[in-house]
Amino acid sequence: MYFTGLIIGVATFFIIGLFHPLVIKGEYYFGTKIWWIFALMGVITIAASLMVEDVMWSTLLAVWGASSFWSIGELFEQKKRVERGWFPKREK
Repeated sequence: MYFTGLIIGVATFFIIGLFHPLVIKGEYYFGTKIWWIFALMGVITIAASLMVEDVMWSTLLAVWGASSFWSIGELFEQKKRVERGWFPKREK
């Protein structure tokens, strides 16, 4: 049996699941000014995925990078959700 696809699927699920609270907590504590951290993380992991020969690790790095880039948009969407009152706003 080959478990590579299953491992990639489960790991992708956890990577995406990890980014959801990162976006929410990141916007709560720092606002949208941390977008560049997600961008930098995306560039680094996508570049690393191109350099790693192993298919599983290359794929997981690419998923991490794509999730990082996706999180930039979600960070700004989270700001709108907070303004609508769907999420709590941090009192400074």
